Order: sequence, then structure tokens, then C-alpha cells
Amino acid sequence: MIFIFQEEKGTLNNSTAMLTLVPTPVGNLQDITLRALDVLKAADLILAEDTRTSKVLLNHFGIEKRVLSHHQHNEHQALKEIIRLLHEGQHIALISDAGTPGISDPGFLLVRECIREGIEVNCLPGATAFVPALVMSGLPNDRFIFEGFLPQKKGRQTRWLALKEEERTMIFYESPFRLVKLLEEGIQHLGEERIGSVSREISKMFQETKRGTLGELKKYFEEKGVKGEIVVVIGGKE
Repeated sequence: MIFIFQEEKGTLNNSTAMLTLVPTPVGNLQDITLRALDVLKAADLILAEDTRTSKVLLNHFGIEKRVLSHHQHNEHQALKEIIRLLHEGQHIALISDAGTPGISDPGFLLVRECIREGIEVNCLPGATAFVPALVMSGLPNDRFIFEGFLPQKKGRQTRWLALKEEERTMIFYESPFRLVKLLEEGIQHLGEERIGSVSREISKMFQETKRGTLGELKKYFEEKGVKGEIVVVIGGKE
């Protein structure tokens, strides 16, 4: 589908409603794409994971649009209203706090419902934190498995047991407060000598990627402490 952007009206000239997932920078605001800016400027409505965070991005680029909150705590309740707006012909853009919507962020439920309702869905290419972390890790990236955030309670042990024989490179998201725990569990199930890397604050001023065995990584972050958004990459079984 081809869009014609009309700058004087700020709307999309298209005959059908559409949901567009728009990736946003994981760090430096200048990482956003020109096409993403065009879509955000032309959308009738922007759904944002956290409106306060998204306002920083939108204000930086002079985008003044109606913005509604759409996050994991309200996405079920909001589905019906969003679908109604789409059926009325509105073009809606969905953004998360950082990265591509639907990747460890809200988006899946809305996309699935749009498909069921016959509403066009598009996703722009753009930022996703695990891609630079994987590339910078130095671990094989021809085959990999993305685990995202492991369950905090039920199912966590089962996931680790399933990964024990995994031969592909494994990718995890984790909060700085639980990083050491994740590394400890990795040592328990995969072995202290398994090679991995930890990337934090990707595309930001204090970006860091630390590589080594899981034992070395655990010791390093126990002593240094952890801040920022975290991506952990662990090599598969050889």
C-alpha cells in the first residue's frame, strides 16, 4: 500500500484504516528514521506505552498529536475502543517507550485483533535493542533464539531446563536489579564457563558491552553494580 503524505493537513490520504507499529529509539533520539517521523506526523492518533516518555520524543521533533496510553495494564480493556476508531477510518500509530512495539512490549494483542477484524497492519523497520547487542557480543548470530524477559515466578525453572540443550545463541532482556540473579541461574543450568555478553544503555552516552564467561560476568556486575536497560546474550551448547 502506498501512502501520500499531505503536509498541510497532517493526515494520510488512504482509503482504508490502518494500524502502524512505529519503532522508536532505544537510546539516542537521532536514531529514529525519517519514515517513522512522517508516519507519526500523519497519524490521526498515537498510542504510547507511557505518554510521559513518548512526549519527550514527540516534542523533540515538533510532533503535536493526540496521544493515548496503551500499556500492559490496559491493553485488554482498550481493544474494543481502538478497533472502533480504526473501523471509522482512522490511521493509528503504536509506539513503545523504546524499540519495536510487540517485542517485549505491548502490541501483540492489538495486532491480532486487527487481523481478526480485517484491518490493515503495518510495521516499520527500526530499532530493537537485541540486534546491536547480539552483533556486538561476538557470539554466532546466524541462528539465535530470543527469550525476552523470563517469567519471574511460574515457568521460569521450566524455561531454563528447556534451554539447557539449546545450541543456538540465546538472548534475554533483564532489569538491572535482576541481572546478577539471571547470571547465577545461567551458571546453575548452563555452567560457569559458558560464554556470554551483557550490553547495557545501548545507543546512549554510557553504552557498555562486557564479554566473558558467565562466572566472570557475574563477578564483574556484582562488584560494579548495574544501571540501565540490559540485554544478555549467551552462547549455545557446543
